[in-house]
Amino acid sequence: MLRTHTCGELSLSHINQTVTLSGWVQKSRDLGGMTFIDLRDRYGITQLVFNMESNAALCQEARKLGREYVISATGIVAERSNKNPKMSTGDIEIIVDHLEVLNVSKTPPFTIEDNTDGGDELRMKYRYLDLRRTSVRENLFLRHRMGIETRNYLNKEGFIEVETPVLIKSTPEGARDFVVPSRMNEGQFYALPQSPQTFKQLLMVSGFDKYFQIVKCFRDEDLRADRQPEFTQIDCEMSFITQEDILNTFEGLTKYLFRTVKGVEVESFPRMSFADAMRLYGNDKPDIRFGMTFVEMNDLVKGHDFKVFDDAELVAGINATGCAGYTRKQLDALTDFVKKPQLGATGLVYLRFNEDGTLKSSVDKFYTEEDLKAWAQAFDAKPGDLILILAGTESKTRKALSELRLEMGNQLGLRKTDVFAPLWVVDFPLLEWDEETARYYAMHHPFTSPKPEDIAMLDTDPGKVRANAYDLVINGVEVGGGSIRIHNRDLQKRMFSILGFTDEDAQAQFGFLMNAFEYGAPPHGGIAFGFDRMCSLFGGSDSIRDYIAFPKNNSGRDVMIDSPSPIKAEQLDELKLIVNLPVKK
Repeated sequence: MLRTHTCGELSLSHINQTVTLSGWVQKSRDLGGMTFIDLRDRYGITQLVFNMESNAALCQEARKLGREYVISATGIVAERSNKNPKMSTGDIEIIVDHLEVLNVSKTPPFTIEDNTDGGDELRMKYRYLDLRRTSVRENLFLRHRMGIETRNYLNKEGFIEVETPVLIKSTPEGARDFVVPSRMNEGQFYALPQSPQTFKQLLMVSGFDKYFQIVKCFRDEDLRADRQPEFTQIDCEMSFITQEDILNTFEGLTKYLFRTVKGVEVESFPRMSFADAMRLYGNDKPDIRFGMTFVEMNDLVKGHDFKVFDDAELVAGINATGCAGYTRKQLDALTDFVKKPQLGATGLVYLRFNEDGTLKSSVDKFYTEEDLKAWAQAFDAKPGDLILILAGTESKTRKALSELRLEMGNQLGLRKTDVFAPLWVVDFPLLEWDEETARYYAMHHPFTSPKPEDIAMLDTDPGKVRANAYDLVINGVEVGGGSIRIHNRDLQKRMFSILGFTDEDAQAQFGFLMNAFEYGAPPHGGIAFGFDRMCSLFGGSDSIRDYIAFPKNNSGRDVMIDSPSPIKAEQLDELKLIVNLPVKK
């Protein structure tokens, strides 16, 4: 055998046993008459010892080994004199009497250690080496455990896992599709699924009342830390249920994962309407680990000849508890923060509630002491607090104030990675209006059901119709979202009409679904969790790339295999495609 044990399992109970270990050389240390080698596999590290006095030839051979050489070593397990409590095998070492080199290695372009000297692009190019690092490997172990426990929970709840097609039909709603040309159907294309949405609804029509799938999805969109062109969802659908049934079932899944994977008990899952989330936090995925909710001030500040406030559509602020001692330099830095182009605020107004009870603002000449007291009262401020105020159009002000709130949460250490605060956001708008195209778009997707009490407004005031939709937010990250679906052909046809589809377009693109609704579609709904996001949240990281074995970079490229890449002219000819290649300069 090339190994009798792994490099992570030997202990004092194995003393005097003859064992064989195989793995990679992590590091080598020559100390005159002794050579020590740390041997690594995916289970851990074990120290090998070579003694010049007892076997000079073997010791000389060991000194020739380079980093990442693949070796097999046989020897006796002995107790270490200088134990290492940081290693699971730190109580023992192997006195080697036989060594075999299984393969040599070039010197790696970066150190294969937790604190590596390799940058992101270099590590992505040599991802197969990066995956040898313990910290990266543990991320994938976490992902593995999340997948296993998800299946365990849903199986016990009566869900059946069904695979849905990867080559499907392109649809115009949502993000851009990745398209795949069909050789056998000239001039026609498949699309890679952005989600299995219509297929899981068809499974409900088919009578599979509890479906799930841990499934790959694809979206051709601009990337950031929590997005990849291909990503994984925990995709679920249920029949004969209400929204409350969905929320309860998947609260259960979330609690189960926290308990089994993280060893954390999460009890409270409050509900908040979309309208309240926007009013109090300025976004639809609020981080409720801390307070600092918005206070609207229009009634308090207008009519005092301060043009910035008088001309503003919205004046609102937050109370940064205990921050009255912020220096002018710190306040200037906050002002620069909200004036960044992506936020677009024109400035920042502040009010200090000093420890001695006095009030000092940056706009004192426009407001009396009584005015400032009214401000402090509105914010429930106490001595030592700092009120930060923004003004402008409603949408920009809410966005900038939301980001300022999160920045203050970071500065004050209120966004702790070991604290988890889930929240259901409900009652989203069904539709959102786009000024550029002068039409409505579905806020989630065209199959989301309106709230029954709002259906009458579809014809009179579509923008006010609320959706039977819900998002699960944890620590300010949207980790899942879903809705109760439309299951009636006439209502689905009506929805398509509001979204600007002609009858012919709707039939061409989604006729299969509407036809299925004519054969007894049950009431149904579902949810999809971003599996990569859940893994990064559990692991305490902001980037989902750390939890994907072979991720793409921010340009959507796999720099390891150099993809995407051109294909041969013969392949293009087979597909009847003409590609206009960029001219080399």
